[in-house]
Amino acid sequence: MGAVVFVADFASERQWVAGRSWAYPDGGPTNPGDDKLDHLTHDPAYFRDGLFRATRRPDGLWDAGLLTTEESEEAFMVRTGDRLETRVRLPVEVGAWPAIWTWRDGGNEVDVFEYHPDNPNLLEFTNHVRRSSSYVRDSAVAPGAVIDLSVTFGRKSVVWRLNGEEVFADGRGVGSGWHASLIVNLSVCAGRWHPRPDDSVNELSYGVESLLVHRST
Repeated sequence: MGAVVFVADFASERQWVAGRSWAYPDGGPTNPGDDKLDHLTHDPAYFRDGLFRATRRPDGLWDAGLLTTEESEEAFMVRTGDRLETRVRLPVEVGAWPAIWTWRDGGNEVDVFEYHPDNPNLLEFTNHVRRSSSYVRDSAVAPGAVIDLSVTFGRKSVVWRLNGEEVFADGRGVGSGWHASLIVNLSVCAGRWHPRPDDSVNELSYGVESLLVHRST
């Protein structure tokens, strides 16, 4: 399985930077061009203990939790051959947009997963590095469900597993020299691609119960 080289501690200021990412214009705090109502916040209440939250603001945006390893003290990056494993509790409310993904230098993005409760049984997997993707439907996927995901960032194929079963191998991979930072966040849909939250909803959340990375020696 390889050595464990990263175990997420969402309280660690050495592992993570909160409330900004160069995946957002000028590092944030907003990203309307990607159909997001996010207003990134540094407040640890929005990611404490792996509970990523978003709350409605008076201006129509949502304070939202995001953590990234980019520019952190440890500056951890995943690289070709690594396997990321995570256990997540999916959100319930429509408009929530949870994701775990990678980013470096304006790209190098692989989406470990994205999810939208308006498509309750569907997970989205994407390798933006070499342009491959899959929508996977499974009965284990549902609002509020706890699921195990793993992604192997292979040179010739990125492989996704859901609850231990392979569900997508893209046959494209990330190449031999690929490396990228990790991002874990909860975005809020603005309504272009997926419905925005109902007006009666003021808080969204999803949980990341564990996240670790194995590396072959």
